[in-house]
Amino acid sequence: MKYKLALTFFFLLLLNNSIFSQNTYDFLRLDMSARAAALGGTFVSNTDDPNVLFYNPAGLKMLDGSPISFSFLKYLLDINLASITYSTEFENIGRFAAGIKYVNYGKFTAADEFGNVTGEYGAGEAAFIVGYSNIIDKNFYYGISAKFIYSSLADRSSSAMAVDLGLNYNIPDQDFSAGFAILNAGGQLSTYYSTKESLPLDVTIGASKKLAHLPLNLSLDFHRLNDTQSDFVSHLKAFSIGAEFTLSKVLRLRLGYDNLRRQELTIGTTAGLAGFNAGLGAVIKGYSFDYGYSSLGEIGAWHRVSIATTL
Repeated sequence: MKYKLALTFFFLLLLNNSIFSQNTYDFLRLDMSARAAALGGTFVSNTDDPNVLFYNPAGLKMLDGSPISFSFLKYLLDINLASITYSTEFENIGRFAAGIKYVNYGKFTAADEFGNVTGEYGAGEAAFIVGYSNIIDKNFYYGISAKFIYSSLADRSSSAMAVDLGLNYNIPDQDFSAGFAILNAGGQLSTYYSTKESLPLDVTIGASKKLAHLPLNLSLDFHRLNDTQSDFVSHLKAFSIGAEFTLSKVLRLRLGYDNLRRQELTIGTTAGLAGFNAGLGAVIKGYSFDYGYSSLGEIGAWHRVSIATTL
């Protein structure tokens, strides 16, 4: 039991960008999609995946049909994470999307101050998201999403409302896309106790480009540009890089690097492979199957799986 509590406590700390952070709901920063995770989270300029709802709602407008995607991440013991997204176009109105992010931390044994077992309790968090995207001008798109966030621990709970705002500039004939997003702008509706906490506000900018003579798409994102830093260069340390290779009509190979995660997971002078990500994707009979590996260095690794199709 003590081992499980320690692992869960560490997991919660890992989601925070600082042990002393006053942010809550930092599970919103997690990459749920196996594809996005394998690319190091470089997804703010994406235009062909319904999971872009979690990164930049402006990218929704360029989706085709009515795609749906489900992702699952098995962490440690009985800590599970999952997400689902769906998007569809309404003629002459725009494109809408809906999504859910969910974290279940499992069951814990409750005891009184004398160590007598009194029962069990659970802990979990979820975000329910609705997004909309449309065109501003040629090659220029905007998006907005609203999210209701809920967190519970035993008999305590808290909730919040937030919005995401995004822009995307896309040049299809040059295979170029640039994105800008403000994520998790909002506040708590109710708190666990009397202290209100800030949401994990994130200002992100990035771009992606498919190379002209290689089956390779490169992407670069700068995250958390709103964080307080001592100088301008420090604002650029939270960057991530992704590379997606098209091996055939069926197979995709993905690599990614997250610089901030590597810094946070460095223990002493040792980081191992922390911050490095990899994955594979396969398209079979209209279904996309994706796997993503994210190294946590000396701690271990995350393994994600996703499946997507168009309804």
